[in-house]
Amino acid sequence: MVDYSRDTTADALASATAWFAPLPPAFFVILVEANVSPGLTICARIVMSKGAQTVATTLRCLIPAQKAAPTPPVGPLLGARGVKSMDFCKEFNAKTGHLIAGVPTPTQITINPDRTFSFTIRSPPTTHLLKKVAGDIEKGTGQPGHETIATISVKHIYEVARIKSMDKDLEAKGLENVARSVISTAKNMGIEVVDQQNVTNDFKSKLEINTPAEEISEDDQSLVESDGDEPAEFPEINADSEASDDDDADSLDDYDSDDDTSLASFSSVPSTSSNVSDFIEKATKKPDETDYYAQPAKQKLGFEATARTIKSDATGEDRTVYREIDPGYGSDSSTEDNQNATGDVPAEWYEDMPHIGYDINGKKILKPATKDELERFLEHTEGEADTVPSKNMQQDVKLTQDELRLIRRLEQGQLPDDAFDPYADQVEFFTGKGKEMIMPISGAPEPKRRFLPSKWEHEKIMKIARAIRAGRIVPNKPKPQPKPSFYAIWSNTDEHTPHVMEAPAPQEAPPKTIESFNPPPEYLFNDQERKEWEETEEQDRKLKFMPQKYSNLRLVPAYANLLKERFERCLDLYLAPRVRRTKLNIDPESLVPKLPSPRELKPFPIYNAISYTHNSRVRSISVDPTGTWLASAADDGYVRVWELSVGRCAYSWDIGEGEPVHSLEWCPDKEVSLLVATSEKQVAVLSPLAIVTPTIAKNSSKRADFAFANPQAGTTKIPEIKYTRPNESQREKGILIKIEVPGTPKQTVWHRKGDYFATVASDAGSKSVLIHQLSKHQSQAPFKRSKGSVQKVQFHPTRPQFFLVTQRYVKLYDLVQQTLLKTLLPGLRWLSSIDVHPSGDNLIIGSYDRKVCWFDLDLGDKPYKTIRYHNRAVRAVKYHPTLPLFASSSDDGSVQVFHGRVYDDLSTNALIVPLKVLKYHTLSSGLGVLDLHWHPTQPFLFSAGADGVVNFYSH
Repeated sequence: MVDYSRDTTADALASATAWFAPLPPAFFVILVEANVSPGLTICARIVMSKGAQTVATTLRCLIPAQKAAPTPPVGPLLGARGVKSMDFCKEFNAKTGHLIAGVPTPTQITINPDRTFSFTIRSPPTTHLLKKVAGDIEKGTGQPGHETIATISVKHIYEVARIKSMDKDLEAKGLENVARSVISTAKNMGIEVVDQQNVTNDFKSKLEINTPAEEISEDDQSLVESDGDEPAEFPEINADSEASDDDDADSLDDYDSDDDTSLASFSSVPSTSSNVSDFIEKATKKPDETDYYAQPAKQKLGFEATARTIKSDATGEDRTVYREIDPGYGSDSSTEDNQNATGDVPAEWYEDMPHIGYDINGKKILKPATKDELERFLEHTEGEADTVPSKNMQQDVKLTQDELRLIRRLEQGQLPDDAFDPYADQVEFFTGKGKEMIMPISGAPEPKRRFLPSKWEHEKIMKIARAIRAGRIVPNKPKPQPKPSFYAIWSNTDEHTPHVMEAPAPQEAPPKTIESFNPPPEYLFNDQERKEWEETEEQDRKLKFMPQKYSNLRLVPAYANLLKERFERCLDLYLAPRVRRTKLNIDPESLVPKLPSPRELKPFPIYNAISYTHNSRVRSISVDPTGTWLASAADDGYVRVWELSVGRCAYSWDIGEGEPVHSLEWCPDKEVSLLVATSEKQVAVLSPLAIVTPTIAKNSSKRADFAFANPQAGTTKIPEIKYTRPNESQREKGILIKIEVPGTPKQTVWHRKGDYFATVASDAGSKSVLIHQLSKHQSQAPFKRSKGSVQKVQFHPTRPQFFLVTQRYVKLYDLVQQTLLKTLLPGLRWLSSIDVHPSGDNLIIGSYDRKVCWFDLDLGDKPYKTIRYHNRAVRAVKYHPTLPLFASSSDDGSVQVFHGRVYDDLSTNALIVPLKVLKYHTLSSGLGVLDLHWHPTQPFLFSAGADGVVNFYSH
C-alpha cells in the first residue's frame, strides 16, 4: 500500500490522482485547506486543476426575444467569462426570430472551457403568461390568499399549461401536473380560477405568440366552444417590463417533478380541481388507453401495466391474463384501408384507361376529375392546408386531427408521442450487487490473417531483393580505404557531367583600383567627401569602405568587414535563385524607330508672332473659315473679334452680362459670317455685320431671320428650349438669335455643312447634348439618357456619324440609323478633349491625366499611340484642317506641336513626329493653356491661356 501522504514521486502522484478523481470537489477543497501532507495537497490541486479545465459553466438569465444586446445583464455576464457577447447576441436574435420582439425568454447558456458557448431557450415565464391572460396586469398581489386582483377560467389554465408543456424538461411531466403548478402560481399572484369564463376581455387578445399552438381535438373543442376563443399563443410582452414579478418557486420555469400539490388544497377555488383534472385527462387520453385506464390503479404502474394476475377456477393457481390489443392507435391496420387494391402493378399501366384500379370487391375505380392550374392555385391560397396528394387514389386525401397534431409536433422539434419520456430512469440490468457477470474482454475468434504470411513483409523483402540484384545493396561490402590525412586537393581534376538544371554561381566582380592598399591620390577622399561618407546611411553608401593608402603591404591591417561580406556572399549563394540569361547582342540604335528630321517637315509654328491681350481668362478661340478674323471668349462676358494680321480688336459683344462665355465656334460656311457663343443657360448666334462685306452681312442676317417668318419655327419638343429674336438695336449690333437652353453649355461644335450645331451642358442631365438646326429653329436631344458624364462631342467630317466623349469612353453613333457603331477604350481616367482628322479615320483624345491618345478606327478600339510628354492635365487637342500637323495644350503652360501624317495606303500606319514645344504662357490659378485653334490654310497656330493672352505662332 502506497503512503500518499509522504510519497511524492511521479508514479505515486499519478496513482493517487487517479484514485481521487471520482471524489466530489468539496473533498479536495477541504483537503487543500487542511494541508494534511505535501503529497495529498499536490494530488488535490492536480485533480482540481483538471476539473477546472474540463467542467463547463451553466448560466441562466431572462433575455427579451430579438433584442439581445451587449448591455446588462448579457454583457457583464458573458464578458466576465471571456465570451464575446456580440456573437451571442447575433445568434440569440436569429434563433428568436419567430417570436415577437421583446418577449422575455428564459435562456440557459453553457460556456465550455475553450470559451465557446451554446444555449437553449424556453417558453416565457408562467407569471408573464398569467398577467397577459388576466388583462395585462402589472404585477401580482402582495397578499396572496387575502386579496384577489383578477379572475381567469379553467380554459385559460389549460392553454397556459399547454404552452409551458412545450418545454423539453416539462414534456414528460404530464399536462395535469403542469396545470396544477399553473394554478398554484396563479393563487400566489392573487388570481382566482373559476369554472366558467366570466372575464370581459377577449382571450385572443390576451395570449398572442408567433409560434402557433397545437390544435385541440374534437373532444377538447367541445369544452371550450362556449367561450369562442382561439388556441393560445405567446404573449407580446414589453421588453422594458420587469424580468419577473412574483417569480417564486411555484413558477413552471423551475418546475419540480416531486411537487404533487393537489388542486383540492386551494380553498379559493373549491370546484376547480376536479374540473381541471377531468378536462385535462379527457383531452390528453389516447384511443388505445381506454382499457388501460379502466384497470385497477395498482396495475397502471411499472412493467406489469399490460397484464394482470387472476386465480384460475380450474386449478386454483394464479395465472397472468394479458389485456386484448385494440388495433387502433399505433396499429399497422391502417394499411388495410387502401381502397385501390392494385398491389405491385405500376400506375403507368392505367394511364390510357378510364379507371385507376380495382377495389377489394373487384370493381373498377374510375379516375377522379383532375383540377387545372387555376383551381389548384385557388385551393392552395384559399383552401385549408390539411390535404396531401395520394398517388394511389390520384386525388387529395384529408389528414385527420391526430395526423395534423403529429406533423405540428415534428415541425416544432418535439417528440411524436407526448406520452413518451425521453429521459426515463436507466434500469441497471447487469450492475449492482449479485448481478455481476464475468465475461472475456473479447470473445471474437482469431482472424484468418493471424495464420497467413504478412503481405507487407513480403513486399519489403522483395524490395530488398530487387536492390541486391540491381547492385544498389551489396552484401558483405568491403570497407573503403581510409582517406589519408594529407593529400593534394587539386589532384582529381576529372570534369563531371553537369546536371540539366545546374546553374553555376555568379562570379564576384574583380577588385578595382580604388580597393588597392596603395591607390592613386585621386581615389582618396578629401575632408568633405569623408564627412559625407560618414553621415550617409550604411545601406545608401556607394562604397562599403573608405579608401586608404599604405606604403607597403606589411602595414595593411585586418579588414573589419571580411566576415560580414563572406557571410552575405554565402547567404546570396544559398538563398538567392539563379537564372540563366541569354545575352542579346542587339544594337540599341536599331530599336529606335527611324524618324525624319524636323527640318525636313517644315513649315510648322516655331515662335510667337502676335499676342492678343484680354482683361480676364480666355476660355475659347476660333478662326473664321476665310482666315481673316479671330474670335475669343473671355470670363468677363465679352466675345471679341480680332484682325489676325495686325492684332486689332475689330468688334465685341457683351453677351455674358458678367458671366463667363465658355465656348464659341465660327460657322464653316464661307458664304456667311456667323458665330455661335455659349454662356449661362443661353446660346447666342452672332455676326460682325459692320466689318464684313455687305453680301456676307446680308446672307448672314437672312439665314438667321429666315425661320422667324415660319409660324411653326421655334417649336421644339423640349419645353426648356426657346428661340428668341433680339430687339432692333441688338440685331444691328450683330446679335441675331438667342436660344434659351437647360444647364450651362460649355462646348459648341458645327456640322461641316453649316446648318446644324451641337452644344454640351454636362449639368443638364438627359438634355446634356442638344443638336440645333439653324434654318428651322428646332432643337432635339438625341440621347434620352447617358451612362456617363458627357465631356465633349464632335461631328464626323465626311459621314453622318457623331462622336460622344464621356468621362472614360468615346462612343461613335450613326445619326441615320440611330445605333451605336463602336466604343473606343482609351484606358484613361478622365477625358478632356477630342478632335477628328479631316480624313475621318483617325482622331486624337486628350485627358486630364497628362496623356494624348491617337486612335486609328481601322485598327480597333485601343489607342494606336499614347503620347506622354505633358507634365500636367491636357486641356485641348487640335488637327490642322489641311496640313499634316496637330497640337496639344496643357496646364503646364506649354503647347506641343507634332507632325502627324496619315497615308492613303491602308497598310501603312500613321507617322507621328514631335516637332516643337512652345512655352509662351504663364500659369494662373494652376491653369495654363485652355484652348487651341489652327489657321484654315496656313501653318499658323493660336493658343488661349488662363493668363488672359491669346498667342499667334508662326513659322
